[in-house]
Formats: sequence, C-alpha cells, structure tokens
Amino acid sequence: MAMNVSSACFSVLSCKKPNRIRAVASEDFATTAALKTDTEDKLKLGGSELKVTRLGIGAWSWGDTSYWNNFQWDDQKLKAAKAAFNGSLDCGITFFDTAEVYGSPLALGAENSETLLGRFIKERENDNPGEEVVVATKFAALPWRFGRQSVISALKDSLNRLGLSSVDLYQLHWPGIWGNEGYIDGLGDAVEQGLVQAVGVSNYSEKRLRDAYERLKKRGIPLASNQVNYSLIYRLPEQNGVKAACDELGVTLIAYSPIAQGALTGKYKPENPPSGPRGRIYTPEFLTKLQPLLIRIKEIGGNYGKTPTQVVLNWLIAQENVVPIPGAKNAAQAKEFVGALGWRLSNEEVDELRSLASEISPVTGFPVEKL
Repeated sequence: MAMNVSSACFSVLSCKKPNRIRAVASEDFATTAALKTDTEDKLKLGGSELKVTRLGIGAWSWGDTSYWNNFQWDDQKLKAAKAAFNGSLDCGITFFDTAEVYGSPLALGAENSETLLGRFIKERENDNPGEEVVVATKFAALPWRFGRQSVISALKDSLNRLGLSSVDLYQLHWPGIWGNEGYIDGLGDAVEQGLVQAVGVSNYSEKRLRDAYERLKKRGIPLASNQVNYSLIYRLPEQNGVKAACDELGVTLIAYSPIAQGALTGKYKPENPPSGPRGRIYTPEFLTKLQPLLIRIKEIGGNYGKTPTQVVLNWLIAQENVVPIPGAKNAAQAKEFVGALGWRLSNEEVDELRSLASEISPVTGFPVEKL
C-alpha cells in the first residue's frame, strides 16, 4: 500500500504529527528538520521502482512465543506492538518486514505477525486515510512445497492475513532444499500478476543470489533485495561475498538482527544476559568479551548525543546499500531507532568499530546461510 507520511516531527524523545506540534526551542528545529529530511529521503530497493525509508522495522517478535516474549503473548504485548507500529509511522518510518512463519502455529507462535500487521494497518487507516505503509513479507520454503504455484498460493494466503490486495516486497525467506528455480519463477509470476511490486530473497549465498538475479533478469524483473543477518558483530556478508555481490549487481542488502538481537544496545551485561533462547547465544562469556566494544560505542555515541543502538544502526547505514530492519516491540524502541538517521559516523569511527569488533568471535548465524 502507499501513502504519504508528510510532516513527521522528530525530537530526541518523541515523534509528533503536525497537528500536535508544540512550541519548541529554536535549536530543536535543526534536529527535527534533519531527521524529517532523512526519513523522507527514501531509496529504491535494487533496480525496482519500490522506494523505502533508509531504516525499516522488523515484526519477527509480534505474536511470537517460540523465540521472543519469554514464551508468552498477552494483551499488554499486543498493545506494545501496536504502539511500536504507530510510533514508527509517527516518526516517518513506513517500511515494515514480516513473514508468514512469524508467530504462526508452524513456528509455535501465538498470533501470526502478518495478521497483526494487517490489523494495525486497518485500524491506523481509519484515522489516517491514505497514509503510506510499505509492507514486505516472506515465503517459507518448506520441504513439502514444490514449484512456482506454491509461491503464488502462499502469497495469496499472506495477502488474506494482511488484508491487502498486494504487497510491496515479497521475499523467499530461505533457499529451499530443492526446487529453487521454481520458487524464483513464482516470484516472477507474482510480479506479472500484479500481486507484488518488487521481489527479493533472504539468507541467500553469493552463488544463489547471482543465480536468482540472472533468472529474474531474463524476464525483465529486477531482484530488489537480499535480506541477511548483518551487524557490527556479525559481518559474514562482508566475508562470504554477499555484500560485494549485492553492491555489484545493484541488489539492496536488508540487514536483519542489526543490533544483534539487543546485544549491541548495552542493555545486557555478563551478569544480566538475555532471557530465553537468546541467552544461549549471547552468553555471559560472550558478553564479557563484548564489553570493550560496547564501551567504545557508548563513548562515540556521547560525542553525537546518540545511544549505542543509534550508533550501531548508523554504522550499518554507513556501509551504503544497506537498509537495517531492527525489531521494535514497543513505541520507545521504534522512536529510538529513528535517531540513527540524519547524521553519520566518520570514516575513522566506522573503521575503528570494525577493527574492535574483529577481535570478537562471531556468534552462530541462521544455519541456512551455509547452504
């Protein structure tokens, strides 16, 4: 869907719509104007005509009870997710990424993320008709799904859950065990049938990325994006050729887990690791090794009046051709993410942080990256 979020107003702590603007000190206007300009300065995804904000919001946690939310989903978490959605739009972030498996019974979830996003869009539209919301979702390459028609069938199911007639970006969530050519053909069919504006892949290696790009190119359809795990402390896309291939081919890299599932925010300490499955990844031992990097991130952020979260997101944006999609579970997180826009780390700071991060052994990524 498309809308025009004109005139979002930004400050360090809040984002207001124009009809609620309060008087602010004159120096605040420079900050708000810079943030507003940056969110309105959208980029095209790859060679497609789809334009997105330079930072999106991931909806993996919405409705999930297998990895996030301490295995519980309740009205309080639902209200917080809706506030994250509204807070993002209030701040000018209009790009949302979900997937058919997020929160689904297949993933032992409580409520499908697509269903929630669709509901939030509908409720928002009642008060803000014509507002732009750019929706990306993903096809699960499950072993029992074969051929191009499986992509179209799954897409139509996603559209039903979202309550939309089309989505802006449809992605293959991971490479299939077999039949990838059929899946790619299904993406092309979706474009030609007007069900999607742009198509992409996710967790694709350099070779698979190039193959998908060439197969779609023969039909005159650009491969818009490859969504992969990418953060300051997980830089496999730089090492396995994926980032370079994306840059070469003009495919936008969408970075999921860009703040390392919270590990780079400074929230967690060796004596206070994340709860749930994340605690088995970001262990006290790992968090101990991470502390020198986090201290330096905080120092650099202090020079700009920015939080560690905003620094590490800005680091990714500074890599060019990268759109981070941090997950927002509440409005405060969504509004903090916007502070990653409108400024830039120096080249020296970008290099220094990469050098410090290189001293830390990376955590395990999504296993399908090895396919």
